[in-house]
Formats: sequence, C-alpha cells, structure tokens
Amino acid sequence: MCELFGWSSSEPARPERYLRAFRARGGATADHVDGWGLAYLVDSTFRVEKEPEPAAASARFATLAGNVASALMVGHVRKADFPPVRALANTHPFVHRCCGATWVFAHNGLVPRAVERSKSVMPSVCQADGDTDSEHAFCLVLEALAGCHAQEPGVQGAACVDTLAAAARAIGAFGTFNFLLSDGERLYAYCHDRLHALETVRPGQRSIAIATQPLSGEPWGAFEPGELRVYRAGSLAARASSDLALREGALS
Repeated sequence: MCELFGWSSSEPARPERYLRAFRARGGATADHVDGWGLAYLVDSTFRVEKEPEPAAASARFATLAGNVASALMVGHVRKADFPPVRALANTHPFVHRCCGATWVFAHNGLVPRAVERSKSVMPSVCQADGDTDSEHAFCLVLEALAGCHAQEPGVQGAACVDTLAAAARAIGAFGTFNFLLSDGERLYAYCHDRLHALETVRPGQRSIAIATQPLSGEPWGAFEPGELRVYRAGSLAARASSDLALREGALS
C-alpha cells in the first residue's frame, strides 16, 4: 500500500530529516515506487509538487526535502493498487475546492467500493479527475463536509468534526481508509488501522509530524484505530473517536 506524511507547525519550519526518511520509503527503504507528492502551504496557498515516479530516485523530491519550509504539509508515496497504473492524475495528494476552501487529501489503504458509491451519489462538490479509489473517497468526504458546512459556521465546528469522523468510518467499511486532509488551516488525520505522530515543543515553536511508519528513532505515538485528530498550528485542536468528541480549543 501507500504511505502518508503530515506536518503542522506554529511557524514555517523545515522538517528535513522526516522528509528525507519519507522520500526513502519510495523505493529505498520500502517499495512504494509508483509516485510521490507533496502539498505545502506558501503564503496561505497550497503548492503541490508530484510525479508518477519513485520518490527515492527523484531529484525534485530531494531538493524539496532539503529546502521546503512550511507550517502545513501533506505528503504521499504511492504503491499503485487501484488502479495499478502510474499516472500523474492518480498521484496523491489530490486537490479540490469545497466550502470556500481548497482541500488537499492523501490516502493509505484500499476502498475500491468507494468508486461505485461515488458514481452512484454523484457528489455535487467534487468530480474525480483520476481513476483511483482514493480520489473518489475524497469526493465522498467533501460531500459530507459540504452538507455539514451548510448548517454550521465552519468545518472546524464540533458537529463537522463528528461528520468527518462518521464519513471516515463509513468509507472505511469498504476496506482500509487511513488519510490526511487539510483546508489550508487545519490538518485532519484519520487512522483506520495505522498512523503515528511525533510532537515537538521548542522555544517559540510547536510542531506535529504524522506518518504511516515512524520516520526517526524518536518515540512516535500510535493513533487509536478509528481516531480522528485535528491539528492547528502544531497543536491538537480537536479529536473524535467512536466514543469521544472534543470541541476545537478544548485541548489547547
């Protein structure tokens, strides 16, 4: 399957050591060789770089890993399963507009039935550009958030966090659905069965790194299966699981 990398920080920073280790997962230390992508925030706008080539062999990714400084990132290295085709349109992260924001999304796992479901629902806010189950699942997520957003002042509201968690669990019933999602302000991380986080606190800076597998020898903590976390500026802003939901700010 694929692997994920997420980054949220109180200030723009270079997570170089983690990005270099993550890049190596794309063909050197793991066999995710069918593409890579990195979405990172620059002046409140996402810049997306990706190639349908092995990350470990990409000079472009090597340059990014050593130079990108950002407060928010979503990364992905792909092992093509559905469909088993290398193509730029099938390379994560995916980008779509919804609810007045630009969203980026990357997925680890397989949810092939999400394609059939997406086509039957015909999401009004999102049409997949590629053929992956991941992008169709992304459209289903945005459709759920659009419905909640119409009733709530913002997707950061506790009700919309619960809506996202419920949508994630419903799509996860189709297979395996670990994902990272961002609206340019918050980083949403959902664990179906495997996701880890490392929090770092330094003078003047808080950051959180998220990855499918730990990317350093430090003590990364595992998410609970079925857990959704929302990070904002390097801090945990909200959390939802099958039996718990906390409002944004309650954990700060």
